[in-house]
Amino acid sequence: MNTTAKQKEAFNLSEETWHGIPRSKIPWYPTIDYEKCVACGKCVDFCHMKVFATGEKEGKKRTIVQNPYGCVVTCTGCDSICPEGAIKHPSKREFQEKIRALRRSPDFQLKKKKQDKVN
Repeated sequence: MNTTAKQKEAFNLSEETWHGIPRSKIPWYPTIDYEKCVACGKCVDFCHMKVFATGEKEGKKRTIVQNPYGCVVTCTGCDSICPEGAIKHPSKREFQEKIRALRRSPDFQLKKKKQDKVN
């Protein structure tokens, strides 16, 4: 399986859950510092998950995050591809804390119990 196929497979999984947590509940996506971004498009070309697009922001051509939840959880490849350092993801610590909180949430515990009964 080539890299693109792996990424597409990961994207399909990320649409639903990540380790049992609904992807839509996981705040893992890039943010762009528009003070630094020069709209070079390297992130748009790099990301096979179509997280970025070229659009207009504040009347200027800008790179935008068009599909934040398409970002593969824990992927930070675009951070290092950006020549200006304008792209960031949550810190590892922030991410771990959020995942722990989600796993302790009543919704997650209820779904886990239902899954255990099925298995």
